[in-house]
Amino acid sequence: MEILWFGVLALLLIGYFALEGFDLGVGLLLPVTADRDRAIGAIGPFVLANEVWLIAVAGVLFGAFPACEHALSANYTAVVLLLVSWVVRDMGLWFRRRLFARAFWEWVIALGSLGVCLAWGLFLAGLAGFSFPFGLLYGLLIAALFVLHGRRFLDWRLTGGGSPLVTGALAAVPALVPLVGFAGAVVGNAAPSATLTVMTFMVLPFVPVMAGAQIWVWRAFGKGPVPTYF
Repeated sequence: MEILWFGVLALLLIGYFALEGFDLGVGLLLPVTADRDRAIGAIGPFVLANEVWLIAVAGVLFGAFPACEHALSANYTAVVLLLVSWVVRDMGLWFRRRLFARAFWEWVIALGSLGVCLAWGLFLAGLAGFSFPFGLLYGLLIAALFVLHGRRFLDWRLTGGGSPLVTGALAAVPALVPLVGFAGAVVGNAAPSATLTVMTFMVLPFVPVMAGAQIWVWRAFGKGPVPTYF
């Protein structure tokens, strides 16, 4: 049962990096993007659906591996930076077309996206016991992979270019490496079997529902007109 839930946790985290990666990559590209309206419109239908994966990661971590919560307190700075940057990025998306100075909010989106990348680098490096500078470098690597993913996504979404599947797989690598390295430690801190059994019957059925909803979003908005939600 512990291995099953570790697999679910790994799937959700990898899915988050692969999907939210192009959102953040497009955000990082905004300062050098000519048609920012179309770029933001391209990710518009996917933003909220992609963020659900991070919420699911947190839910599985707290429910199935509660003893691992110490990893959050041990990397408090990275966690706070992640949450603040996430809010800042989304604030820029929502306010861009609704308040003054659209260019200002576009920079807010870019800086918030960068903050999320750096926060993940600091958090994942901190789990492995690496120093703060290494965490920043890891965050910059994540940002670079997300930019590559975002660029390919825009090419696919706006001009009918190649699929972003390969760049999505690359964007997920920074999450996959620590998962492999810490698999034993995470599984060893699983919740009691009774708790995992209850979660299997009450929570696990929602995973395919979430995946199905994601597939529907891609089928509905993958091609065609670019909406203007943000």
